[in-house]
Amino acid sequence: MFNLGFDKRTLYIFLGIMLLINLMTGGMDLVSLVYSLPGIIIAMTFHEFAHAWMANKLGDDTPRLQGRLNLNPLSHTDPVGLLCLVLVGFGWGKPVEINSRNFDGKYSLTKAEALVSIAGPLMNFLLAIIFMIVLFVMNMYVTTITTTVKVIVSIIQSIILINISLGVFNLIPVYPLDGSKVLFHFLPYKGREWIMQNQTILTMILFAVVLFTNVVPYISIGIYNGIYTAADFIFGLF
Repeated sequence: MFNLGFDKRTLYIFLGIMLLINLMTGGMDLVSLVYSLPGIIIAMTFHEFAHAWMANKLGDDTPRLQGRLNLNPLSHTDPVGLLCLVLVGFGWGKPVEINSRNFDGKYSLTKAEALVSIAGPLMNFLLAIIFMIVLFVMNMYVTTITTTVKVIVSIIQSIILINISLGVFNLIPVYPLDGSKVLFHFLPYKGREWIMQNQTILTMILFAVVLFTNVVPYISIGIYNGIYTAADFIFGLF
């Protein structure tokens, strides 16, 4: 997301609840952490870079001037957000700041903001596809299954699923997630005004969805299986 707008107190209460639940259910073991960390860093870095790249493409040089137009993880990682993502599965990267007054005027303001917003999730889905292709190429050419190969495969699978999950989560049309900016473009002024006036309750609904349902994991696994099936069909032609 390029604009983290959560109320800090509400956010920390939610994260505390998530951490407590995670600890009560056994938490994340060290092996799972090792497998997931590369995916988390890659997903966050490319997600935020995509926001910066699109904003710059539309005429706003704010991200470039702030050193965000690169793929250095240190430029895009928020330490607290990364820690929360590792510990409770909910976190954030360093938000990309934009100045909508700098857009070149080729698109309306809401459309330009929607393009900047959707660039992040689309980058995550693109990465998922690329790494799925890598997985199938490995399957074609690696004949000996060693422990190292198994570890690499597990890490790649984790990268794919984490990118899909981050893309799906950020497309939820609730402020301040990327999906809200996309939704704004299609809403009339009164609809956008209503959403802005009810940010707090909508944020709480978002927290409830993440906390008490499996909607995001269910959709993410479905997309994972869809990409896998498509790749299996394509590679099966060769």
